[in-house]
Amino acid sequence: MSKKHNYIVGLDIGTTKICCIIAEVTPQGEIEIIGLGQSPSRGLRKGVVVNIDGTVESIRSAVEEAELMAGTEIDSVFVGIAGGHIKSMNSHGIIAVKHKEINHHDIERVIEAAKAIAIPLDREVIHVLPQEYIVDNQDGIKTPLGMAGIRLEAKVHIVTAAVTSAQNIVKCVNKAGLGVQDIVLEQLASSEAVLSQDEKELGVALIDIGGGTSDLAIFYQGAIKHTSVLAIAGAQVTNDIAIGLRTPNAEAEKIKHAHGCAYSGLIKHDDNIEISTVGGRSTLKVSRQILSEIIEARIREMFEMLNHEIQMSGFQDSISSGIVITGGSACVEGMADLAEEVFQVPVRIGTPMGLGGLVDVVTNPIYATSTGLIHYGEKSYKAGRTMDLQGRNLFEKIFSRMKGWTEEFF
Repeated sequence: MSKKHNYIVGLDIGTTKICCIIAEVTPQGEIEIIGLGQSPSRGLRKGVVVNIDGTVESIRSAVEEAELMAGTEIDSVFVGIAGGHIKSMNSHGIIAVKHKEINHHDIERVIEAAKAIAIPLDREVIHVLPQEYIVDNQDGIKTPLGMAGIRLEAKVHIVTAAVTSAQNIVKCVNKAGLGVQDIVLEQLASSEAVLSQDEKELGVALIDIGGGTSDLAIFYQGAIKHTSVLAIAGAQVTNDIAIGLRTPNAEAEKIKHAHGCAYSGLIKHDDNIEISTVGGRSTLKVSRQILSEIIEARIREMFEMLNHEIQMSGFQDSISSGIVITGGSACVEGMADLAEEVFQVPVRIGTPMGLGGLVDVVTNPIYATSTGLIHYGEKSYKAGRTMDLQGRNLFEKIFSRMKGWTEEFF
C-alpha cells in the first residue's frame, strides 16, 4: 500500500455518539488499531442530521481525540449511514454473453441490467451487492469470470438512501475538514466486524441496535439477502426510563448501562438501586425489578417488530446460525435471553473480531460499526474502488464506482 493508503479511518456518525477509529495496515497485511476517539452526538435524530453545526463540532472532537492517540493526522474517512430513509430491494438482471466466455465487461453489464429499476428522484443507490450469478441456468455461482456460457444472470441486493440525508452527512464530514472515501450502510459495516464467514454461509440475521435506529441484515449462502432499518432503539429505552422513574435523560442513560436488564426473570426481587430525581431533589430508592420491566417492555416490542420483518422477508427458515446482536444497546444485561425467547433461535452478542493493536479498547459491541468500516475500507483498497466523495458531486461519483460493486464482497 502507498503512504496515502497506510491508514484506514472509520467514522461512525451515530445518534448518541460519534466514534472515530484509526487503523494502520502493516507490511504483513494485518490491521492494527492505533487511535480511538469518541464524542457525544449533538446533531442527529434517528440516524439523520438535524443540526449541521452540532454534528460538525462532534465529528471534529472525536477525530481530534483519535488523531492525538494515533499521533498522526488524517484526511479522509469511511462513513457509516443509517436512518429510517434507508430502503432496500432484491433485483435480477439477464444478458447474453457475446464471446462465449464471461469477462469483466459482461459482469458489469449484468449488474447494470439488474440495477435498471425505477428509483424515485429523491433517492439514490448506495450499494449494489451481488448475491449470486447464474450461468446457463447453473445457479449458486459466486465469481463467473472466465466461465464458458451463453446467458448470464445476476441476483443483486440494492440499497437506496434519501439523497439529501446522504448529502448532509458528507457535507458535515467535509466541513470538519475531511474527505469521504465512501459511505457504507451501517449494518453492512457491522457485519464485517462481528460475523464469521461460516455464519454468513449457513444463514444468520444481524441486529445492530444503536441509539436512534435498529438495523437488520440477513445473510445466506455468503451473500446479503435482506436489509431494513427500524426507528426504535436505545434512545427510546432511555426515554422510557426517564419517564417511568421521573429522572433526567442523562441520568436515565447511566442507569440503563449500570443497572439495566432486558429480561426481568434474571433480577432478584430484593435488588434495589438509588436514582436522582428531576429538579435536584433527594435520591430515590427504586426496585431494580421495576427498571427491568420498563426496559423489557420496549426491547420486547422492538424484537417482535424485527421478528415480523424477518418473517416478511421470506428468509426466516434460512437463518440456521441464529441471530447476532451488536451495537451499543447490546451491552444491556439479559438482551440475548430475551431475544432467544422472542425469536426462538440461538442468539449471541457480537463483538469486533480480526483486528490487532488496541484490541482491548475496541472489543465491545459499541464499536461494531466503526471497526467494521475499517474492514470494509481494507477490502475497498484491495479492490481499488475508493475515491473521495465531495459535496454536490457525491452521486455523480457514486455512479462512477459501479465497476467496483461487481466485485464487492466476493
